[in-house]
This record gives sequence, structure tokens and C-alpha cells, in this order.
Amino acid sequence: MEPLRTDEVTTHLVSRSVRLSAPPVTASLAAVHRPRTVWTAPDEPTVVGGGAAVTVESDGPARLTRAREAATSLFDDADIDGPSVGRPRFFGGFAFHEAATGRNPWGDFPAARFVVPEVQLVFDGDDAWLTVTAVGDAPEAVEHRLAEVRETLTDLPDAPPQGPPGVSERHRTTSVDAWRDSVEVAVSHILAGELRKVVLAQALEVELDRPASVPDLLARLGDTYPECHRFLVEPETGASFLGATPERLVSLRGREVETGALAGTTGRGDTDDEDEWLADELLASEKDNHEHELVAETIREQLDPFSADIRVGDRGIRKLATVQHLWTPIDATLERDEHVLSLVNALHPTPAVGGLPPAAALDVIRDTEPFDRGWYAAPVGWFDADGDGSFAVAIRSAIVDDTLATLFAGVGLVADSDPDAEWDEVQLKYRPILDELERDD
Repeated sequence: MEPLRTDEVTTHLVSRSVRLSAPPVTASLAAVHRPRTVWTAPDEPTVVGGGAAVTVESDGPARLTRAREAATSLFDDADIDGPSVGRPRFFGGFAFHEAATGRNPWGDFPAARFVVPEVQLVFDGDDAWLTVTAVGDAPEAVEHRLAEVRETLTDLPDAPPQGPPGVSERHRTTSVDAWRDSVEVAVSHILAGELRKVVLAQALEVELDRPASVPDLLARLGDTYPECHRFLVEPETGASFLGATPERLVSLRGREVETGALAGTTGRGDTDDEDEWLADELLASEKDNHEHELVAETIREQLDPFSADIRVGDRGIRKLATVQHLWTPIDATLERDEHVLSLVNALHPTPAVGGLPPAAALDVIRDTEPFDRGWYAAPVGWFDADGDGSFAVAIRSAIVDDTLATLFAGVGLVADSDPDAEWDEVQLKYRPILDELERDD
């Protein structure tokens, strides 16, 4: 089944769903065809997708508007038979900057791409909803394909997991000296009043001892970071982009919005007492609280034009396996119906991954970082026919291609940022992916 590639989708979509006993998630991912999708988030069911019934790609400043219009056109004329939990959805995301550069390792990732999987599994406790979707096919053909896929996934064996592939070599795109120079230049812009904050990132290329198993890598990330959004985005061939991010950009259900500010970082202690000491130090840090408040303030301002009511929770600590962050939950009720992509467009990039003012910060990022961010630190997620959806910020992430993985991590710089302390924080943020690639022995 050839995927449809167009910015103006006019082809008839047909979708059918059936309930089945849940097969193993990792084995299901290994069994479906590329491009594969994984989405799992707190308070959301895990979704595994394979193949592409529809692919929508766009670029430029209006890339999300065109994607939304194409999806709306497709869903308006769709023949969908199944429960809401199994409804077909678009999964994907877009590049951090407006245009894709095509530079390695992002050659197969366009400026924006969203895919309706041909095969979609939504895990719901001991059961799952299997959905098969096609464009231009008769309902009978889709129902026949649904029966075939169901038979393939029934009694799917749960193969023994592969361990970490091991790391043989590391290559940094930014040296310590170059990093110090970059931070000092960025801080000089802040002190001159040209910026309030900017986020600079690094990339770490690692050569693996053997090809990484993407399904097993995601499974290990899920074991270590069950409270994070885990995602996989793939083109039809080439590299896989995946991660376990603690940062939700936005979720929309009807007119109810959930988001939050996540900025300010410290490590985890070796003992409970040390862990609490580090958390208290983070809560008391003037530098980290200043950085955090810039993020929270901007999110409130970005939501305000859409919202009838915005509610800001108490600032606290978000503890993960290797780090802990300052975290402020932010909820809103919209004044009118909106598509989640409209909110995504308004919120990206948050100051947690870009800076303030946004345009000036983006200029500094482009001029300073010696690598292509690609889809790193950009939104990834899903949306449905109602315009509801859920997106995360693709940090704590890597792009993996056979025996090469490129990891990304960044830090927020303000007036009193110290280059060496910020360097250490970047290394800490590599750990979620790096730990699952390195062998224990």
C-alpha cells in the first residue's frame, strides 16, 4: 500500500478497528513495518503504529497550518468504524527551525511530517484496539486487511530483549573551549539587554558495538523513565528518532489544556538525604528560579489569547532517574474551540528550549551551534479528527541509525550562567539515552 504524499489530501480514508488480547508492546513494534510510531505518555494509552496510510509533509512558516488543513480535509470525508480509543490519528512532528537543512543525520526528516499509520495498536490494559486504515480502498478490502493483521498479532511471542549495544567511540561536536566561548558570547548578549535567556545545545555522536534494536531501546527507556513521554518517529528508511522526555508541550481535550514549565536542573543524590539537599538547593537557587520564571511567564502569555481561564499550580520538584527539575503545572480552559496544532504553533519554541526574545534567541542558536538540531527540542506527538491531541518537547532524545547514534542536550543560559557548570549539566542530560546504549560490563 503506497502512502499518499500531498499537502492537500482529497483521497477517501477508510478505517476499521477490532479489539484483541494485547500482544507484547516490544514484539508488536518489531512486527510492524516502517515508518514506525510509538507514543506513550502519563495518563495516556501506549500507541504503536506501522506503515503509512497517509503522509502529509510541509515546510516554511505555514507548515502547521497546511498540515492541519490537509488533515481536516481528509477526516471530513472519512469512513471510520470503531471506538474513539481506536480512532485513526496523525502522528509526527517538525523541525526546530522552520526549514529542514537536509544535513546529517537529519537527511530523511523534512520540515514537518505527520503520518496516519496503516496499522495502529492502542494498548488498553490487558486488551488492545487494532485499527487498520487505508486511502482509496473499499471497506471490504480494509476489513480483510484488518483480519490478516489481527491473525499476525495473535499469540505474538515475546522475544528475549536485547541488551545495550555498547559504545565504542564518542565524538563531540563542541569542545570544552568552544563551549566556554559560546556561553560567554551568549551571556554578553544578555548583559547588553539583547536577550533575556537563550538555550544552547550540544550533540554527541557515539559509535555502537553493534546495531541498536530500537524496540528494545525504547523498552529500556520505559523501564527507567515510566513517568516520561516516550516517542519514536521514523521515515520509511534510514534513521530513527526517539527519546524519553519529561517535558510536555501541550495536550488538548475539548477546550481543556494541560501544559507546564520545566526548567532548572540538578542531579540526583546517592542517598535520600543528599537527594533532598540537592532538591532544596535547586528550589533556593536564584539563577534556576529566574530561568524557570521566564519559561512559566512566557507560557502564560502565549496561552492568554486563546484562554478564558489560566490556572498556575505551585512550583515544585520533578524527580527523574538521573536528574530533578523545577516544575510548575499550568492548565487552561479555552475561550473557543481550537485545534491542538494552533496551540503547538503558539507555544513553540518555549523559552525552555529556545529563549527570549524568541527571534533573537533563534538567531544566536543558528549562529552558535555547530550542528543541525533537526527535530531535537521540537514538538512531537499526535492529533485526531476533533483537533484534540498531545505533544511533547523532543528533548532527552537521539537519532539512531544502525551503529551510529547522535544524542542531544541543552541548557538555558541567563546573565549569571557559568560555562563549566552548564557544561556539566549538559553531560548529565545525555545520561538517559547514553545509559541505555552503554553496556554494564
